Amino acid sequence: MSALQAVKRFRVRELGVTALPSPALVKSAPKTKLYPSSASSSRNKVPVASIENPFIPKLNPKTGRWAPPKYSLRQQALLVKKARESGTLALLPPGPKISVAEIAAAGQAIVPGPSASEKSQVQNAAAPWTRPIEWTGEVKEKKVLGAEVGNRLYAGKKRMFKGHKWQRIAEKREKRRALLMRSMPKRIKEFKQYYKRRRPHPLKPPRTAKNAKLPF
Repeated sequence: MSALQAVKRFRVRELGVTALPSPALVKSAPKTKLYPSSASSSRNKVPVASIENPFIPKLNPKTGRWAPPKYSLRQQALLVKKARESGTLALLPPGPKISVAEIAAAGQAIVPGPSASEKSQVQNAAAPWTRPIEWTGEVKEKKVLGAEVGNRLYAGKKRMFKGHKWQRIAEKREKRRALLMRSMPKRIKEFKQYYKRRRPHPLKPPRTAKNAKLPF
């Protein structure tokens, strides 16, 4: 299924039978004048359908319980991905995976679709499934601190993360290592001289102390 077909299928499913008018109504529709008056133009306006937002939970006023969204988060993410590919992001309702600002920006900017035929179908305002819809329900957008500046890791925190111990003492160890390496030739020489002074002839048996006594 193409990206445009997935979005169209979603819109037709939500609009129901109102999305596809019967051919008899289309043929019997009166022809509009070339320069209609204000009264006639108000009558010829496309009605805005009011539909519950299927991307957000719904509160049952009788029981007081919340019903889960009609589409899961995975399905919403897939629909948003298909809409981005086909340039029909403005046709989706707002939800956890897409904000109101993104939908408004997509409605103003024309995003080219994957093919010329699909783009012409999207731009065709006479398509029933592309008519405007008023999605009812309040979308609570989660405000992420630091998202506007591109740094969400330490936004709103009093101090940085402590990290591992080897990370905290890495700078101190590096300084000490550099200090020791600076005098390393001298230290190696002193180390070798120490054993040379203790045993000038290492192949000979070690000397024992005089009057050595057994411990028992």
